[in-house]
Amino acid sequence: MSHAWMPTSPCGDGCVSTSAHHVSPIRQAWRAFTAVAAILCGAAIAIALLLPRKQRESAIRLWFHAVLRAFGVKLQVHGARKFQAMPERGVLVASNHVSWLDELAIDSVQPIRIVAKKDLKSWPVLGRIITAAGTVYLDREKLRELPRTVSELTATLRSGSAVGIHAEGTTWCGLASGRYKPALFQAALDAGVPVRPIVLRYRIGDHLTTQPAFVGSDTLIDSIRRVLRMKGLVVEVHVLDEIAPGRAANRKELAKLAEEQANRLTSTELEIAPSTGDSHRARTVSPLVA
Repeated sequence: MSHAWMPTSPCGDGCVSTSAHHVSPIRQAWRAFTAVAAILCGAAIAIALLLPRKQRESAIRLWFHAVLRAFGVKLQVHGARKFQAMPERGVLVASNHVSWLDELAIDSVQPIRIVAKKDLKSWPVLGRIITAAGTVYLDREKLRELPRTVSELTATLRSGSAVGIHAEGTTWCGLASGRYKPALFQAALDAGVPVRPIVLRYRIGDHLTTQPAFVGSDTLIDSIRRVLRMKGLVVEVHVLDEIAPGRAANRKELAKLAEEQANRLTSTELEIAPSTGDSHRARTVSPLVA
C-alpha cells in the first residue's frame, strides 16, 4: 500500500458558501437543545441491541434520523431504500465525503459500519454516536495498519454486514470531488460481495450548497454552529445500482467503476447557490440518476 492512500483536498475556506438566510437565534437555540436531547436519548439504544435484527436496525435508523432532524436537516432518499439488496449478503457502500453530517444521513437510511479517520473518535458527542454505530477507525498516519483494516472489513462483509467507506479518503466541498482511492475496495473483492455506490448532496431549495462542508480551517464547533443557523437544508442520499462481484479484476478497476457511476450526470436542474467566496460556484451541477 503506497502513500497515495493519503489524499489531500484542495477545498478550503473559500469553498464554503455563506448565506443571509438564517433561522432566528431562538430557533438556533432550540435546535441545539433538541440535538443534545436526541443524542442523550441514544443511551436507550442499548436496549434495542436486545431486539431481533430487523427491529434493532429500525430503532437505530430512527434514532439517527431524529438526530439529523434535530439539527434542522431534512433527508431525501433517491433510489433503493436500503443499501443491501439481500439482507444476509454483505455489501461495501462507497460514498463521497462532505460533512460530519454524512454519517448521520447514511445511518438514517440504513445503519451500517463506517470506516472513518481515527480523530473522529475523539470528537465530543458525535464521536460517541459514530463509534456506537460500529465505526472502524483508520489511522492515516500509520499506513501499516491498512492491511489489518482491509482484513477486518473483509471478515465483516463475509458475515453479511454492510460496511461503508468514504471513497475519496477525505472531505471535499460537495461541488468539487476527488478520485476514489482503491485500497479499501480490496475488501469487497476478497469477500466476493457487491459494491453499492451512493452520493451525498446538500442543497437549499433548488440550489446545491457548500455550507455544510467540513473543510479548510473549520473546527467541528464552527461547522455545527453554521449548520444550526442554516435555513432549509436538505441532504440527498442517492442510492445507485450495485456493482456485482466479478465486474472488476482488481481494486483499481472496481474503484473506477464506482467513481464513474457516482459521476454519471444528466440534465442541469440544480445550480450552485449564490454565495460570497465559494470558489466553485461558477460550475453548474446536475442531478444524479441511478
